[in-house]
Amino acid sequence: MDDSSTTRRSFFGLSAGAALLCTIAGEEVRLDDPDAAGKADALAAQVKRPPGAAPQDELSFPTPEPQPGGQRREYWIQARTRRWDVAPTGRDDWHGRPVPGKRRFRALVYQLMQPGFAAPAGPALMPGPTLHAEVGDVLVVHFRNAAAKLRQALALHPHGVRYTPDYDGVYLGEHTRVGGFVAPGEEFTYTWEATPDAVGVWPYHDHGPNHTLNTFRGAFGAIVVRERGAKQPDVEHVLFLHQLLPPVTGLGHAFQAINGRAYAGNTPTIQARTGQDVALHVIGMDNNFHDFHVHGHRWKDAAGAFVDTPAVGPNETITARFVEDNPGRWLYHCHVFSHQDAGMAGWYMVSP
Repeated sequence: MDDSSTTRRSFFGLSAGAALLCTIAGEEVRLDDPDAAGKADALAAQVKRPPGAAPQDELSFPTPEPQPGGQRREYWIQARTRRWDVAPTGRDDWHGRPVPGKRRFRALVYQLMQPGFAAPAGPALMPGPTLHAEVGDVLVVHFRNAAAKLRQALALHPHGVRYTPDYDGVYLGEHTRVGGFVAPGEEFTYTWEATPDAVGVWPYHDHGPNHTLNTFRGAFGAIVVRERGAKQPDVEHVLFLHQLLPPVTGLGHAFQAINGRAYAGNTPTIQARTGQDVALHVIGMDNNFHDFHVHGHRWKDAAGAFVDTPAVGPNETITARFVEDNPGRWLYHCHVFSHQDAGMAGWYMVSP
């Protein structure tokens, strides 16, 4: 390997402004273009519903059913746009200073709905609702594209679970199947299997024609699959580490965010007590590699080694799980220094 090669760690130093944002209808839209979001949206609005065009596209598949002892776990989720404040308090609580500049932009987020989309079951948030299943279950996710202002198709693509091509939730050009193109105002029901090899914590996100930009806008959430009857942690949080860049948000500078918020006091404040079983699931949701560090704590990784700053890449998950024994106010953050100082930090509060 020569000195010019790029290693996993060297990704920490790459300039996000030089990265490809998306390719739509054969055209590339680059992140260093200040009009990138508008161009991508205009191209995505022109994409039409394509027919299948190859023998594999004509295959038919049964809808999976729960395994013995399993159940159907149904969710109604809609995608919609909303004004989003990256730092609602207006302050960086860690350093005791105001957050400069504009903070609000139009995000694309998922919202949990009551059965039949009768009414909201909660606010539209970033990330979207966490979906839960046990081995043997099927996740039945009724999805509605309520983001009419975007004028483009969306989809819902899961990681970790098992699915047929119909429920992949991905736009594939002329080979797109039914679940990969949900036009504004339309609905589609995905069915995903929680198989034994699906145990873990996984992301889901938009994978329609404009998936990169829309995921960067906030169209993502998590799936938690447990062994049947497994003990749930006393304290459990999913933390997405991601950046909100000016070409995506229209804001004056980049924010390094956790769950759509930047700076301690805005990012999730996690509460625990000594003796509790704590699980923090950390997912990378941008083009970067991040580290995850909790002051005063360490835990075992998948290989059984103690760690306190593991790395997490795009759409990867790491879990910090430990029995709490160290009360006090603690800082948690990405340990890429430029990320922590631009907002990727929060409070972990432990009571005796």
